Amino acid sequence: MVKRQIPDPRELVELMQFRRPSLDRVGSRLARAQSIDDLRTIARRRTPAAAFDYTDGAAEAEVSLQRARQAFEDVEFHPGVLHDVSDVDTSTTILGGPSAQPFGIAPTGFTRLMQTEGEIAGAGSAGAAGIPFSLSTLGTSSIEDVKQANPDGRNWFQLYVMRDRSISFGLVDRAAAAGFDTLLFTVDTPVAGSRRRDKRNGFSIPPQLSLGTVLNAIPRPWWWWDFLTTPPLEFASLSSTGGTVGELLNSAMDPTIDVEDLREIRDRWPGRLVVKGVQTVEDAKKLTDLGVDGLVLSNHGGRQLDRAPVPFHLLPEVVREVGDDVEVIVDTGIMHGADVVAALALGADFALVGRAYLYGLMAGGRRGVDRAVELLSEEVERTMKLLQVTSVAELEPDHVTQLRSLGPVPRD
Repeated sequence: MVKRQIPDPRELVELMQFRRPSLDRVGSRLARAQSIDDLRTIARRRTPAAAFDYTDGAAEAEVSLQRARQAFEDVEFHPGVLHDVSDVDTSTTILGGPSAQPFGIAPTGFTRLMQTEGEIAGAGSAGAAGIPFSLSTLGTSSIEDVKQANPDGRNWFQLYVMRDRSISFGLVDRAAAAGFDTLLFTVDTPVAGSRRRDKRNGFSIPPQLSLGTVLNAIPRPWWWWDFLTTPPLEFASLSSTGGTVGELLNSAMDPTIDVEDLREIRDRWPGRLVVKGVQTVEDAKKLTDLGVDGLVLSNHGGRQLDRAPVPFHLLPEVVREVGDDVEVIVDTGIMHGADVVAALALGADFALVGRAYLYGLMAGGRRGVDRAVELLSEEVERTMKLLQVTSVAELEPDHVTQLRSLGPVPRD
């Protein structure tokens, strides 16, 4: 029999500890977010559907994105035991420079439309965290403003080669003059992918008011207040900003780009040159032979060709073929620090995160980006400790098994 007694009121008072109310609503909601998924939930609540869906969505049926995320969820880790992991070093060297974490911020377009602080928040947060920040050709802050926001950190520029080559060359020259150290030459966008969410939402730049957007804006007045009371959107490359996203992309992209364009940019760019959007082993080998400094295995976040190869699945074979000759970076589908660790274990030198950072931006501006980077960094460190490795260099293929729910059918 359990002996029972009347509770002492003084003991009850000690148990009943209430949190002090905070007037910092942004800080309070960000502190409650314990994952990137939590930030996504906040972002969806605070951002108009058209802007949120532009970030959250992908091409056509969104199969590429779903498979990319599933690939990371299908990872099985194999931890060691009896290793001292009281001190873990998450830093690495990538493309000739340091990074405090084995991931950086990927280039994203129309970023100030997600939240008005846009790329400036991302660049400032990256600089504070000691990780690289990438600015897109279709970014909504200028090369020079990003440099000002991250004056001492590492800035990378993502380049689309456009129909008017002089625009692309001018951007390359401006990025070099501003001290950007790496150029991400993007090769997976000859034309814009079909993004159904954007079409259904009537998403355009600048946003067009309709009955649907007005109704959707009613519970989100803060977003519209920020949008209407801050400077107009400015693009890094486009002199005309009117039209749907697909129209803007198709006006900027050039389906005729080829190896000669890559060589011309190589001759013009003084820093490290990385090709972004590699999706086959054969192309990885060809590009390595052409002397590029790095490859980004990416299907553009699932936003271009639907049912494209999963970069994480492609990673081990690419590393086996070219990993000794070129640095290999992976993106698409990364939502947790453990995803980054899994990629490193299978041979990646680095990872890039796009949506994860944008969810933080939409959830709370610069502070939200800081929270996203903080969460990913904590997850990287905790996963490494649980695997019982003390540095990025100790991660190896034996730490990971890729479990595949989808497997290729053998060819005759």
